[in-house]
Amino acid sequence: MSQECMQEPAQVYKFTGAACRLTYPAAVVLNEKTTKVIEAAFQHAKYPTVKGEKDLLFGSKLVYTLENLNIFNLTIGQSAFDLRPGEGIYLNITNVSVVFRGTLQYSYRGLISFGQSLDFEMESRVDLGINPKLYCSKGKVAADTSDCFLKFQKLELLLQGDREPNWLKKLFTNILTFTLKVAVRGQICQEINKVANILADFIQDTAANFLSDGDISVDIGVTGTPVITANYVESYHKGFTKYKNTTTAIEESNFNPRHLTEHRMLYFWLSDQLFNSILSAAHEDGRFQLNISGSELTELFKTTPTEAIPGFMRECITGSSVAGLRLKSESVFLNTSQGFGTTVWAGASGQLYCGGSPTPLMLFSPSVEVEVRASYADKKLSLHYKPTKVSAYPDSVQLLEMTVEEYDKTVTFLTSAVEKIGLPLVISVLETEITRLLDKQGTNLFDISNSEVIPQDGYVVIQMDFGFPHHLLVEFLRKTLV
Repeated sequence: MSQECMQEPAQVYKFTGAACRLTYPAAVVLNEKTTKVIEAAFQHAKYPTVKGEKDLLFGSKLVYTLENLNIFNLTIGQSAFDLRPGEGIYLNITNVSVVFRGTLQYSYRGLISFGQSLDFEMESRVDLGINPKLYCSKGKVAADTSDCFLKFQKLELLLQGDREPNWLKKLFTNILTFTLKVAVRGQICQEINKVANILADFIQDTAANFLSDGDISVDIGVTGTPVITANYVESYHKGFTKYKNTTTAIEESNFNPRHLTEHRMLYFWLSDQLFNSILSAAHEDGRFQLNISGSELTELFKTTPTEAIPGFMRECITGSSVAGLRLKSESVFLNTSQGFGTTVWAGASGQLYCGGSPTPLMLFSPSVEVEVRASYADKKLSLHYKPTKVSAYPDSVQLLEMTVEEYDKTVTFLTSAVEKIGLPLVISVLETEITRLLDKQGTNLFDISNSEVIPQDGYVVIQMDFGFPHHLLVEFLRKTLV
């Protein structure tokens, strides 16, 4: 079964790995910049050459060509919108003032015949109504703005700037006004549809790029048509994780629209299956590794009582300037979201080196289970954690045969070191690296406030308010107007 553009809500939800809900207050913020998009449509439109002829009295005929039509002095009054359940997003753009300039070539054929080429201006003021409908096409959200109309409140044609035209120019004015209305209306509505779909693709491509780094990416193709209610617009995405040549699909998702509320501007619903797939890909990609050496390692154990450190490790940890510790993940991360936070299980391997020797003094295997809850404020990610199970066992010890007592002391020391030193260090490094990755993807360019990450049973809800992302508008207009 194809998992794109399904019709039945139950099937759409079943294969949804991620969902996005944009509420009415967010739409208000975005609508504030709608005029910029409409301006782009007007300015980017390519107005065609218009040719026509008109039969006049006594067998005479007027033949004309309008060409080189361009826009000047464009201003837009205001934009209003309405979310219409099951229909679309109604937009009403009022007081659009614009001057069109071009060239008129005409010939009059009658008792006498003559022709001329004139520059003309058309001063206009229009109201624009659009009722975009969102639908699913080839796994992406697309927009249909065919329900589009222009109502001309003013249309004044000036030939070579003449505000007191002679009878022939008046005749042209009457004939050409209707022709220009038809040409402009059709071209503007066509361009708005084009720009709307460029915008839809731009938003989805930006989101896809945000969820991509190196060989890891997330397929955010939509599973069904977005839903529009009076209070929000909601879209449903596959959330398939791709790593190199493999793809991990979402099966039997537990998504339900009731999981999301409406008191924040923006919501993301993310399945634990999606998180698991991303963490597994990051593990396979070797991203969970940590190397500590020299004074940094010595500093970590500065407050540890010397007698608590096993004898064969003491000199290496506290006195060797060339000591080194290498950690890397060995098992796939599993997590489930509930209670305090997301429960994460991780198995790792550790190697302790001493004195510059290429052979490790000790190999050990730490294993941890922690409940983690994330937050994002002041453009930084924070991880709040609570360990529930911690253990660490030596795998081998070289150059030394341990007694049972020494083995027990080593296990006690390693377990305590993992919990009291290792975990805080790893969490701190993860906070720094994830914040760096978020910055790299552009999160710091958004004005995010009131953000919350809420773990639930099998999924996580991220909710937030935000200011208008000006950098995205600038980038969109740059790409649109090339």
